[in-house]
Amino acid sequence: MSKKTDEELITRVLTDPKLSAVKAMLEKDHAIDCLFLLHMDKGRWQQAKAFMNKHGLTLSDGTFRARMIEIEHLGLATSTQIDPLKKHYHKSPKGEKITKLLLELFQKIQ
Repeated sequence: MSKKTDEELITRVLTDPKLSAVKAMLEKDHAIDCLFLLHMDKGRWQQAKAFMNKHGLTLSDGTFRARMIEIEHLGLATSTQIDPLKKHYHKSPKGEKITKLLLELFQKIQ
């Protein structure tokens, strides 16, 4: 891409309400972790916690819930109510697309 095209794309990402909202969410603690968990169908806290613990990683329930709420608000996931306090989150087509692009990015920089 040319320098001008890069600048236009960067400006769009920074100023477009939808794109900047996704960028802001991705910048937050454990946002990418949560997208990856959704991709692996681990959208319940117990599933997510077990996976993270198995691999020696940390993720608090408050962070998990906050990120999932944001991810759902952006249309990257949907949820079903389990009980008054618990939800099971599922990836949406848009969330799946972003996750696949993130996976491709990480493969390319490996």
